[in-house]
Amino acid sequence: MGISPVDRVKRAFWPAACLLAVSVAVLPPPESAHADDDKPLFAIKDKRVTESSGLAFSPTHKGVVYTHNDSGGSPTVYAVGLDGRTRAAFTLAGAVARDWEAMATSVDAKTGRGVLWIGDIGDNLDGAWSDISVYKVVEPRTLADATLQATRYRFRYKDGARNAEGLMVDPRSGRLYVVSKEIDGSIYQAPAKLRTDRVNVLRRVGSAPIMATDAAFAPDGSSFVIRTYFSASVFRSPDHLIAHVTMPPLNQSESVTYTPDGTALLTGSEGERSPVYEVPLPSEARARPAAATRSPAATPGARNSAAAAEKAGDTGVPASMIVLWVAVAAGAIGVILVIAWRTAR
Repeated sequence: MGISPVDRVKRAFWPAACLLAVSVAVLPPPESAHADDDKPLFAIKDKRVTESSGLAFSPTHKGVVYTHNDSGGSPTVYAVGLDGRTRAAFTLAGAVARDWEAMATSVDAKTGRGVLWIGDIGDNLDGAWSDISVYKVVEPRTLADATLQATRYRFRYKDGARNAEGLMVDPRSGRLYVVSKEIDGSIYQAPAKLRTDRVNVLRRVGSAPIMATDAAFAPDGSSFVIRTYFSASVFRSPDHLIAHVTMPPLNQSESVTYTPDGTALLTGSEGERSPVYEVPLPSEARARPAAATRSPAATPGARNSAAAAEKAGDTGVPASMIVLWVAVAAGAIGVILVIAWRTAR
């Protein structure tokens, strides 16, 4: 059976409609979103880092964060000190930087070595790639420029292709998660044991805020954060919201990670000399001792805060912006239907 005129028009115009919706999403947040006198913790000074898209603290080198560029660059990870200066650049052998969007770090329970995870998970056409990749690299013991061998894991989504910019690893289980960047976003869980000889399947385990740009687990695994263009949402588990966190205004909010003590977040942006801010977490959203994570029940104060956050909605964007998105989508659908009707005549 041939493709109907309606389907042909949808295929031709739907990507443009989605692009229009995304362009609305990246509008800068209101100036009142953060105090004017707030200063970044540091700015990335390395001129090679022009599109910082991922951010993660080193699990073994104190005061060092890792970052990488977005698509189109070399497969390189940069170790940056809290003064913004690059300590080392690691080139990943066996890796391709097709559309790197996120990274995470963990510790190998058997060896105690740090592990870097880099997510080549971007797919702006939601189906342009047959699969996505995540690269795993053992963290060097010393910080010096080097070429590191990467292990590649290929993935596909059980429910169809997605665009994604969030990658996180549970420090308790070592399990990997991908967070999709969509109006109706989702959290996907990787298999407990990853295979290099076949494509691993990602399965949906929860919803995510609108247009998520990054995600990270707390150092103790008791919670995780999902960043959007406008704010951040902290969850105890999928769909169990703890609190919303106001983020500083950035040109393009791309990355988020926890500080090693779990009391604050670091968030960054794309662009040359991109700033990195430290944002304190509210008490109920801070990392807690491992023993306290066994029960999902929170303290009365935390329950009240979570209830207030859930009442306000966990989309991560203002209600007015959601209305605007809906209006844009409705207009795009209207255009598609009119063109389809004329084409079918």
